[in-house]
Amino acid sequence: MGVLDEIEAAIPALRRYAHALVRDGQRADDLVQDCLERAVAKRHAWRGDGPVQAWLFRILINRHRDLIRAAPRPGHLVAVEDLPHEPATIGGQEAHLDLRDLHDAMGRLPPDQREALLMVVLGGRSFAQAAAILEIPKGTLMSRIARARATLRVLTGRSADPRSPGKAAGQPRNVET
Repeated sequence: MGVLDEIEAAIPALRRYAHALVRDGQRADDLVQDCLERAVAKRHAWRGDGPVQAWLFRILINRHRDLIRAAPRPGHLVAVEDLPHEPATIGGQEAHLDLRDLHDAMGRLPPDQREALLMVVLGGRSFAQAAAILEIPKGTLMSRIARARATLRVLTGRSADPRSPGKAAGQPRNVET
């Protein structure tokens, strides 16, 4: 069986995997097509030291990662005329009061939590980048951000503890000993 025959035999498995990976039929078919184009064009580069299907899956995964990296991320700059709807307008009094409450609550956060939250949320840095800048482990950064968010929910009255109606999350429970 030649390399091209093995590539053809692997197509159903590639399609199944691509569909599971991207969860969109059209994009999955495009991903498989890209994979097959690259495999056929580079078939001379296959070393023959393993199954062709494993080589094809590696091409598919690498292509998928390339597409993810190339895709615009949230916060990507877009021209105003390309927006699908009108940009947001300045909020009214309620929005202004909410922002003031959030600003006050941010001021009440411990400095380490505030730094971590602002580095990721406002600075737009990844967890790894923020952890490196703050010179702390990534897990510590994520823990500080989680605690900061929970504290902000409590301080701004946005979160109630589902286990105890009427109590804000993070408040100690009265436990009789």
